[in-house]
Amino acid sequence: MSSLAGRTLFVTGGSRGIGLAIAVRAARDGANVAIAAKTDAPNPKLPGTIHTAAREIEAAGGHALPIACDLRDDDALRAAVATTVARFGGIDILVNNASAIGLTGTEATPMKRYDLMMDVNVRGTFLATQSCVPHLRASARAGRGPHVLTLSPPPTLDPRWYRDHVAYTISKMGMSLAVLGHAEEFRADGIGVNALWPRTVIRTAAIAMLPGVGDQVGRLRTPEIVADAAHAILVRDPRECTGRFFIDEEALREAGVTDLSRYAVEPGRELLPDLFVD
Repeated sequence: MSSLAGRTLFVTGGSRGIGLAIAVRAARDGANVAIAAKTDAPNPKLPGTIHTAAREIEAAGGHALPIACDLRDDDALRAAVATTVARFGGIDILVNNASAIGLTGTEATPMKRYDLMMDVNVRGTFLATQSCVPHLRASARAGRGPHVLTLSPPPTLDPRWYRDHVAYTISKMGMSLAVLGHAEEFRADGIGVNALWPRTVIRTAAIAMLPGVGDQVGRLRTPEIVADAAHAILVRDPRECTGRFFIDEEALREAGVTDLSRYAVEPGRELLPDLFVD
C-alpha cells in the first residue's frame, strides 16, 4: 500500500501537536480518523480541541470523528473504540500518541503527576492496544494492513536518561516495552507494532511551555516531520515491518526522503536534539 485512503485510524490525544499532524497527513489520503482526547472545550493555555482537530481533518480530505475521552477511564475508552467501529466499520490503525510529561527530579515530582504519567503513558497505551486488537485482527484478515504505532523512544538503560526525570523516563520506557512485547504477541496475527520518536525537539504548544524551550524555538522542527515519518511506516506491509523503534529521520530515509530542511522552523539553525537520542 502507498496510501491510507479508506483506512480508519484511532488516534489518542490528537487534538493538537504531533497527534493532529499525523491525523491530518492521513486525512490527505482520504482516511477516516477518530480523535479520542480529553479536550472538548477550548483551553486558554493550549490551543486546539477535538472539534477543531476534526475540522482540520475534514478540510484535508478525510472523515473525522471527534470523541471526548479520558484515556484513564476504561469504559470511556472502550466506548470510544466501539463508536469508531460503528461509524467506520472497523479500525485499521491505532496511534498511541497521548502522553503526559513531567521533567522533574524525584523529590520535585508530586505523586499526582507520577500517577498521571503512568496512567496515560503506560496504562493508556496498553488499554488502547488491548481494546483495538480484535478490530486490528479483523483488519488483517481483510488484508487491510493493520498497524499499532506508539510515540515512544528506543528502549534504553543509559542512566543519563533517567537521572534528571526518573518518573517520566520510566513511563516512556514502559510504552516502548509494550511495543516490544506486543510486536511479538501479535506478529502471527499480521499486526505491525512499531514505535516512532523524533530526532529533534518538535515545535508544539505543549513543548513551548516547558522551561528553557520557548527561547529556542528556532532550533526545533515542525510536527510534519513526525507525521510524514508515521505515514511512511503505516503504508508498509505490517508482516514485514514490526518490532521497530523508528527515529523520524530513519523512517523518512527508508522511504527515500533525504532533504529534511523543509521541516526546520528556521532552516540552517543547529537543531535541538530530543530526549533519549544521541
